[in-house]
Amino acid sequence: LSLYSSPARETKYVENPQTQLEEGVSRLRHVMEPYTAWCQTELIDSSKVKVDSSLCSDLFSEGCEFLQNPPAGFYPRLGVIGFAGIVGLFLARGSKIKKLVYPAGLMGIGASMYYPQQAVSIAKVAGTQLYDWSLQGYIAVESLWKDN
Repeated sequence: LSLYSSPARETKYVENPQTQLEEGVSRLRHVMEPYTAWCQTELIDSSKVKVDSSLCSDLFSEGCEFLQNPPAGFYPRLGVIGFAGIVGLFLARGSKIKKLVYPAGLMGIGASMYYPQQAVSIAKVAGTQLYDWSLQGYIAVESLWKDN
């Protein structure tokens, strides 16, 4: 046996015959092809109109403009807030609740250091929502307690 040359091999590719199911699916696809192409073009055209005129498109374009021309010091602030979230993930060993609470809490603290007015307005809204939810829970527990 030579190390540098190999004998020529005669190889042939043999295609497996199609089953009746494969032939039926193939025929169905060929028959339905004009209808599916028409439906795809109609759906794509109508969805383009909806996406172009939607609020999501406006918010996306505004977000892209903001990231292209950010205010001074935006990226360092974003880095500190993101790093706080990573530290929260590192500290949250153990339960799944810690893995949700620690990163969100540390990121919230970091964001509130840089954006105090927004943090106060969010805290006010969250406080009223939390009060409403606790009041609804208290009423539900009280009604269950009175029924028994």
